[in-house]
Amino acid sequence: MQDTDATDRERLLARFGKRFRKGEVIYREGDAANEAYLLQEGSVRLVKRVRAVERSLMVLKPNDLFGETALLEGGVRSSTALALSDSAALALDPSTFRRLLEGNPSVALRVVQQLVRRLRDAEDQIEIMMLRDAQAKIVTALIKMAQAHATETEGAVALSVSPVDLSARVGLDVEALKRGVQQLREGNYLRVVDERLEIPDLDALKRLYSLLAMKDEIRGSHSSGPPAQRQKPNP
Repeated sequence: MQDTDATDRERLLARFGKRFRKGEVIYREGDAANEAYLLQEGSVRLVKRVRAVERSLMVLKPNDLFGETALLEGGVRSSTALALSDSAALALDPSTFRRLLEGNPSVALRVVQQLVRRLRDAEDQIEIMMLRDAQAKIVTALIKMAQAHATETEGAVALSVSPVDLSARVGLDVEALKRGVQQLREGNYLRVVDERLEIPDLDALKRLYSLLAMKDEIRGSHSSGPPAQRQKPNP
């Protein structure tokens, strides 16, 4: 089965594949969208300009779909795609994309799984962005990643995530993220082992999340409460 998948993948790459060198811009925000991409090799970062500042949205890995606005008539790129390493992707216009899904059930399944995961990640990001406290953002993202993508080693939960990827998930710049991660390390909620993040006690991190969420809620109630009524002058 694996040999069949590999043969099918090479055939698709030969027919629809495009290769990109590390640092190459695949497309830019605002460009007309003509092709969607299904990443096969390497990694790609999506970046969006917000108030003259570029923000990393996510880091894509093989089997990830991106540039899907090309599948809509008159679609325009909503972000910039940058190759983080030498990469290869299937480049598909709308008609080719439809034919590929109809003729390759395995590819169709991967695309559906990708879209479901993208929707779940978007919902998670909305929840994280609504938090005011930077530490609460980081802890929430770590817990969600641990529940979805982590591997457990001797009781600890290991996450394969780069600072750039994590900063994109929580909406913080890399320096602010590093400060937050350092605070978690000092509190023994997090370890860095072989360039991976490890959560030694997920239950302890969840308890910290509850405290931070309560703090964030209290802060929000104070900041959004009704303004104090003006005192009427004495007659």
